[in-house]
Amino acid sequence: MSVITIILIGVGLSIDAFTISITSGITIKQLKINNAMKIAFFFGAFQAIMPLIGWKAGLELKNFLAGIDHWVIFSILVLIGCKMIYESFILKTEKKESNPLNIYVLLILSIATSLDALAVGISFAFLKISLLTAVIIIGGITFSLSFIGVYIGNKIGHFFENKIEIFGGIILICMGIKILIEHIN
Repeated sequence: MSVITIILIGVGLSIDAFTISITSGITIKQLKINNAMKIAFFFGAFQAIMPLIGWKAGLELKNFLAGIDHWVIFSILVLIGCKMIYESFILKTEKKESNPLNIYVLLILSIATSLDALAVGISFAFLKISLLTAVIIIGGITFSLSFIGVYIGNKIGHFFENKIEIFGGIILICMGIKILIEHIN
């Protein structure tokens, strides 16, 4: 898998964390750099760790799914992409006030936004990929976008939130199609 493909997957996976970071930025009244760093660290770390866990689980399934691995990868990426697009159209009407800097809140949000990365990690077990490179790229992109997202949220709010989720979903679907086409040819 090329570095460009890993970067695009990293961008697609980081969109959930990016949108939550925007929301967090909205709720933080006196934004300081260490607030943005804390949020970005949690999201980046979990996005980096979850593919490792998924990869390990995928190794266990590799022999069982060897003949259909490209279909498994395609299905995982397309399902995650479709889920992101679908969720972008759901009205998020519940306004739950919580402190995005609270460790427990950050843990829950980090796990919730990185479950897609866990599923993608499963597909990594079936691909020729430098796992360390993928993990660093995915974690780094998520860290960077989350850091920026906190500041965007603090300045301009929810304007782009749903459109960004659609973009991330489309990226993951395209990567799934690309991988399927490469394996079929």
